[in-house]
Order: sequence, then structure tokens, then C-alpha cells
Amino acid sequence: MNMSLDIAWKSLNKKKEELCGDTVEIIKTEDSDILLLSDGMGSGVKANILSTLTTKIMGTMLKNGSSIEECVTTIAKTLPVCKTRQVAYSTFSILQIYKNGEASLIEYDNPGGILIRDGRHKDVPFTVREIEGKIIREYHFTVCCGDYYILMSDGVVHAGVGKACRFGWPRDEVVRYAERYCSYGISSSRLMSILSNRCNKLYDGEPGDDTTVITIKVTASKTVNLFTGPPVKKSDDKRAMEEFFQTPGYKIVCGGTSANIASRYLKKPIKTSLMYYDPDIPPTAEIEGVDLVTEGVLTLNRAAQMLNSYNAGKVDDDFFHRLYGGDGAARVGKILIEDCTHLNLFVGKAINETYQAANLPFDLSIRQRLVEQLVNECRKMGKTVTVKYY
Repeated sequence: MNMSLDIAWKSLNKKKEELCGDTVEIIKTEDSDILLLSDGMGSGVKANILSTLTTKIMGTMLKNGSSIEECVTTIAKTLPVCKTRQVAYSTFSILQIYKNGEASLIEYDNPGGILIRDGRHKDVPFTVREIEGKIIREYHFTVCCGDYYILMSDGVVHAGVGKACRFGWPRDEVVRYAERYCSYGISSSRLMSILSNRCNKLYDGEPGDDTTVITIKVTASKTVNLFTGPPVKKSDDKRAMEEFFQTPGYKIVCGGTSANIASRYLKKPIKTSLMYYDPDIPPTAEIEGVDLVTEGVLTLNRAAQMLNSYNAGKVDDDFFHRLYGGDGAARVGKILIEDCTHLNLFVGKAINETYQAANLPFDLSIRQRLVEQLVNECRKMGKTVTVKYY
């Protein structure tokens, strides 16, 4: 089944807390993607430790082939029970989507997950069973391209209690709010931002509970190929270009020397632009046969910063305003965040000839560090990344 998951998530810390009591874990196996959300009781350090233990234990067990029963039993025996309330110290949701399109959702004391298909909420039947004294909801269904799935901690449905909403933000209202935007086919990251920002607004900027939103959009696989940096040996230019252009997917070339190599291989001229969308980022260029041509280090550095901000949850309307800008870094960032499921990096390790000609110092590790940042940030987003050096 030619499909991939566009995954986005953000947590809002309870006011005055430095750590969030909710934890999210994304795990990839050979045949599935697993998303875990755990909400630790209380807030701050204690809640963070408990939710982290829950996701790490369950994630490791699921990755190694353990059943849900085994996972829940282990959690029940590992984590303590509150002596006052006689309830578990952490709740959880587990969404596992297999490559063949089959999926399962397991929930314990978290708000029910939401499925939106063709712009409308779709009820999914579930069964209830008891494992080690815990009441578990279990759903089994088949995913479709274009589906949206929303997982959340109870901070979402409590949003606005005592402030904008007397009784919080009920799940039914969350559904209607999400339907409005999903009907436009927006990206998972945009939906996540819309829902999270709405929660923050209802809390008047001071969340009364840790609040986490995970959004998943089922999309067709989207491969992006990015070439940057000249190979160490000029004789490898042709091989690098053959492998780059023969790999299906969107083509990005970053760097002046890299663009010259691509231009020579394709026997097509470089058409430069003088349009500055951002004074700190050099303009893009055009080469017939390449989808996007940008400058190198400055552009990649800004793109890596945008990915880091996104993964750190620093996502608001201003972030998306920058992301949808016309400069090369914004275009690379938007593609990697919203229009990429598989990233192939083709990286040359030679010292840039432009720096050599001008007798300028160039730390080869700069490009290497930027590539490593892109790899790490994209993998945090659940994307499949490969790197080939020349």
C-alpha cells in the first residue's frame, strides 16, 4: 500500500511548570508506525518521569513484538497506584498503523481518538475489556489515504475550564472545530497548530493542565532528494548526479558549486534570480530538470533552525507565516515539514571551490553538521532518511 503518515504533535506545559507531564513517542518498525501518548498524573517532574517510563516501556515492548496484554500487565506491575485515588499514575493511547493499511488504537483513560474522513467525523466501533484491573478501549479499522487522526491528552477537553469555557472544550466541539479545517485538506502540522493554539487561547495563555495534541494525516508517499556539496573527487560528479537524478522524487540542489555540477550534467543553464524575499537568505535559481535550486550553507542553516523550532513545539501563526515565505530556506523547510515522507540526502564532502578561490576559511564540518541536523530533525518528525556521501 503506497501510503505514509504525516505526523505532527505539540505539548503545552501546565502554567509555571518547566517540564510537561505528557510524553509522546514515535516508533517505526519494519511493518508499522507506532504512536504513543502518555499522560502522567499531576504535573511537572513527577508526571514527566511517569509518562516517560510508560512510553519507553510500552514502546520497547511493542517494537519487540509484545502483545497489548503483556504491555499493560508490565505497566500495571511497574508503575505504582495512587494511594489516595486508587488509580494509575499514567494514562496512555497507542495507535499502530501497519503498512497494509490495517490499524489498531488502544486507549486507557485518555480522551477518545478522533477520525476524520472526507471532512467528516467517522465513528469507529470499539470493544471494552479489562486487563490487570484497567478498563481498555480497543479499536480496529482500516485507514484510507486522506484520513486525519487526532490523539489528545485530557488537557485538551479541559481547555478553558473556569475561563473561556465553563465546562472545558468538549470532545464533540473539538470534532466540529477540526472538521472545519480538515475539509480543506490542510497538512497535519497546520491542523496540529490550529488545535493547539485554540487550546492555548481557551486557557488564556496559562494552561491549567498539560495539554498535548497529536495529528496524523495519511498521505501518499512523498520522496524528496537533496544534493549539496561537491564530491571529494571530481570524477565522482557524474556518479553522484546519476544516482541523484535516477532516484524518483522531488529534486532540490543546495549550493552554488552543487548547482554548477547539476547544470553541467543536465547541460542546462542556471537562471539566477535577484528577488530577495529575506535579506539574510540569498535568492533561489532555476535549472531545467531540478525542482528547487538554492544557495548552500546559509539556506540549509535557516531551514535546519525552522525544523528545530517545529520539533520544539515553537509553532504559531508567525511560524507558518515564515514557513510559507518565498525565500529558499522557507521553501526547503516547508517541503521537509509538509511535503516529505522520505528524504534522500546526497552529500559531497569536498571543500567548496568558491572558498578556495577566494582564499576564505571554510570549516568542512559546517556542512556536515547541517546535514546531521537535517537528518536528526527529519527523523524526529517520523520521516525515513537516508544519506549518501561522495
